[in-house]
Amino acid sequence: MTDMNEPVQESGEHLGREARSVASEVPAAIPAREAGGQARVAAPANRRGVPRARRMKLSLTHVDPWSVAKVSFLLAIAGAIIQIVAVALIWALLEFMGLFNQLTQMMSNTGLNFNLGSMLQFGTVISAVTIFSIFEVVLVMVLATIGAFLYNVVCALVGGVHVTLGDD
Repeated sequence: MTDMNEPVQESGEHLGREARSVASEVPAAIPAREAGGQARVAAPANRRGVPRARRMKLSLTHVDPWSVAKVSFLLAIAGAIIQIVAVALIWALLEFMGLFNQLTQMMSNTGLNFNLGSMLQFGTVISAVTIFSIFEVVLVMVLATIGAFLYNVVCALVGGVHVTLGDD
C-alpha cells in the first residue's frame, strides 16, 4: 500500500517521496528586539560569507526485499568465510600447543581409551564448520528477507523511519 503523495511508476515500483531541505524552510525575516523592547524585523543574514550546512529530512518508507536478500546473502557468505578461517586458525593454535595430545594423555591416565586427536582432525573440524556455515548463510538470508517484508508492513502503518541528514 503506497501513500498518495508518493510517485509510483507504471510497473508498480515504489519511488519514494521528494526530499525536502530544512534550510529552505527558514523564514526570510527574523523578528528581533531592540534595546528599548520594541520589536523590529531583522534583515536576513548575508549568506555569501559563511556557507551553512544543509540538512535533509528523509523517511525510509520502503525496503526492497530482493535487494535485502542479495545483500544479506553476500554478508552471510563473508561471515561464513571469516568463521571458517577463524576455526582453522584456532585449531592450528591448539594443535601447535599440543592440547589434543595432552587431553588424550589425561584421558588414558584415568582409564579411558579415547583418542581426541583422531576425532578432532583438521579435515573433520573444517568439514563440520563448513556445513554449519552453509546452514547459517541460508538462515541469515531468509530471516533478513522476512525482516524486510515485516518492515514494509510496519511502514505502511507507521510511516517509516525518519532521518535527518546533514553535510557537516
